[in-house]
Amino acid sequence: MNPPDRIPAGIYNAIDYERLAPQAMDAGRHAYVAGGCGWDSTVAANRSAFGRWHIVPRLLRDVRAGHTRLALGGLDLPHPLLLAPVAHQRLAHPQAEMATARAAAATGTLMVASTLSSCTLEDIAAACGPARWFQLYLQPRREDSLALVQRAEAAGYRAIVLTLDASIQLASRSALAAGFAMPPDCTPANLAGLAPPQVPALAEGDSRIFQGAMRHAPTWDDLRWLLARTRLPVWVKGVLHPQDAVALKDAGCAGLIVSNHGGRSLDGAPASLAQLPAVRAAVGGGYPLLMDGGIRSGADAFKTLALGANAVLVGRLQMYALACAGALGVAHMLQLLTEELHATMAQAGCAQLCDITPDTLTPALPC
Repeated sequence: MNPPDRIPAGIYNAIDYERLAPQAMDAGRHAYVAGGCGWDSTVAANRSAFGRWHIVPRLLRDVRAGHTRLALGGLDLPHPLLLAPVAHQRLAHPQAEMATARAAAATGTLMVASTLSSCTLEDIAAACGPARWFQLYLQPRREDSLALVQRAEAAGYRAIVLTLDASIQLASRSALAAGFAMPPDCTPANLAGLAPPQVPALAEGDSRIFQGAMRHAPTWDDLRWLLARTRLPVWVKGVLHPQDAVALKDAGCAGLIVSNHGGRSLDGAPASLAQLPAVRAAVGGGYPLLMDGGIRSGADAFKTLALGANAVLVGRLQMYALACAGALGVAHMLQLLTEELHATMAQAGCAQLCDITPDTLTPALPC
């Protein structure tokens, strides 16, 4: 259903890609991308959390030298908008992650490539700019996980992003109702050739969850093993609890990503934005902290930065723009988000990202 790669009519703000995506995707694929798990309550919570905060305008501030440049993980970036690791991007566009990588290169955006990409991490690296990280799902066999890490190192990725919150992903009722099934061409290219792990049969009385799905769930031993076997900095994605954040920081993780997996992991989990201030308070002001979950505008990004994130990751909006206009759409979406952030900063009197502090926000009064 994808149209030719051109900016569709009616795109005025970045969020318009979400509005037009159903015209570019069949109903099943769109329901899967838009949904989370269960009743999609956490998906809704991610979006509604931004409405709990207002941005306070300031007067007579000189922002003529304003910019959004930042240093993150040894990289100099033009803006704090990152492309989140999103699996199976062929669901949105035939060129999949290759198109997203070209958009990242054209805009100087840091792209985080998923283990479950439709294209290999090497091909993505060749199309992407130097700002690239690799997101890792630990495999049941450690030798397979190590092989992925070594491939990422050889391909010039600058960090490993270890996702820890997705050992179980229950289906979204909206995707089930739409009859979605993963198409045969949407296979994880990075895992091609790996032999499937041997899964012992469950004993009588065993749980399909505890003794089944969670059999290979990551543990602290797995994290320590990974940290000892890569020269790359390791970030952990999926943090919501302040105590977990402190423990991960103490274990030697380079940074954390506050995330509920876009509502795809535990339906009923709190919004990422709601947890961000507590996680920031727990790890202290100088520790790198990112967030994903519900970003649809530059104002959303501003609020996230004000509440403690150094940068934000964009997930679903990336897929919507990819579906609507391929690489051009992703690049355009990033341009719109950046300009929206610039406009928000200017009106809030913030010339640089370091000016975006909690006192730039005020709680929204209940209706």
